[in-house]
Amino acid sequence: MRPKKDVWRIRSSCVILLFAVVPLTPARSVLAQAPVDKAWTVLQSGLADKADEERATAVRTLGLLENDPKAPELALKALGDDSPAVRAAAAGALGQMKAKVADSRLAEILRSDEKDVSVILACARSMIALGDNRAYAVYYAVLTGERKSGGSLLDNQKKMLSDPKKMAQFGFEQGIGFIPFAGLGYGTLKLMRKDDESPVRAAAARMLAQDADPKSGKALVVATSDKSWIVRMAALDSLARRGDSRVIPQIESKLADEKDVVRYTAAGAIIRLSEGHPPPVTQKK
Repeated sequence: MRPKKDVWRIRSSCVILLFAVVPLTPARSVLAQAPVDKAWTVLQSGLADKADEERATAVRTLGLLENDPKAPELALKALGDDSPAVRAAAAGALGQMKAKVADSRLAEILRSDEKDVSVILACARSMIALGDNRAYAVYYAVLTGERKSGGSLLDNQKKMLSDPKKMAQFGFEQGIGFIPFAGLGYGTLKLMRKDDESPVRAAAARMLAQDADPKSGKALVVATSDKSWIVRMAALDSLARRGDSRVIPQIESKLADEKDVVRYTAAGAIIRLSEGHPPPVTQKK
């Protein structure tokens, strides 16, 4: 009978021999990699997937890699994908990772014949994140239906911006998370008509809060009388954040708006713009 030590030695040798002669399958190969290499293998697999949705999800993840030198290159490549969903995801990811190298390419897309609204808005949003204020022209056009005088970014997108079905598709399928009114809830927005582009226009109004151009301020004042309550609310919210108290007389009438959420937003806007003034003293009965 062999000693126990000899038995264990024999078994160990067999195991080593087994791994030496059996080639690693792809799954075993991934498991054998270091965690970061394994992660890149998984992500690159998604970037090369045949399904548009899979590629878009993988590309969107690149936005997490702000300090990785490979990420901008991969996202820039995805801007040329056949799928609008992938192109939009790539544009968004470039803004999230603060890829300054992408600014000229994003601006080029806005000047091109790109017709998909999700791609255009994703490019514009990322350009603003990169400090390029030219992209505000996109949001101005979405809100007003017109382009700023002297602005040339939207010449090739006028037809797209006037397509309510395309705008609604972005608003309800991709734009919900982009609209800064989470308190309303997805259900409330979903109740709106499917062909209603107002969620996208509201999002555009909200983005113009950051635009110092006086034309945007005037457009927001006009939008406080929009037929859509969500656009009126967005415009009031943005005017409050712009901090120009001179608009108070122009929005005071919104304190009597038929929609309660608009009335409340108008009230908050006026109070914020009047900051520094003491609140009225309530008379005791």
